[in-house]
Amino acid sequence: MADDEDDSLNEIAHALIVTNLDIGFFDDDSRKEEFEAAFRSYDSDASFNYLKSFRRARVNFTSTESTVSARLKYHDTELCGQIIKCYFAQLPMLMSNDNLLPPKQEKLFLISPPSSPPVGWEQVPESEPVLNFELIDALARLTPGEIHEVHPPSQTMPAIVVHLCEDPEGFSERPMVLQTRRPERM
Repeated sequence: MADDEDDSLNEIAHALIVTNLDIGFFDDDSRKEEFEAAFRSYDSDASFNYLKSFRRARVNFTSTESTVSARLKYHDTELCGQIIKCYFAQLPMLMSNDNLLPPKQEKLFLISPPSSPPVGWEQVPESEPVLNFELIDALARLTPGEIHEVHPPSQTMPAIVVHLCEDPEGFSERPMVLQTRRPERM
């Protein structure tokens, strides 16, 4: 039973988040001293972080027992002229290998726009284009009105045949596109 209690205490953070603080509290040193003295009665080494824009304070303790005792004493009680609320600070989540990992560093330079290339990166010169002379020759032999067999038929595949057609009458003559008149300004 004692081991279960120790395990449950270890799951509690060593910090409290104190909420519902008056905005004037953060500028009044005497109220801050009263606030700190109340929590230091549970842990003399407690430290304080004031979050004025959130109207909160974080109280860091050295042990879980002092954190629990302070929360039980001051939650929903009046301190420094206001009723405060105390919550345990959330423990950081431990990452496991089951979660999605960030991308490997070696590929980050491919993100557009790149901030800078990786150290030691050198641009590879482009190679010359590959010319397929057989393809060029086949395209040159194509003439309109004739049937051209690109791939002969086999037992498992059909033949690929290209039928070229001639340009229709008036194909080379483009119609005149009339431009829309701009409206007159007043």
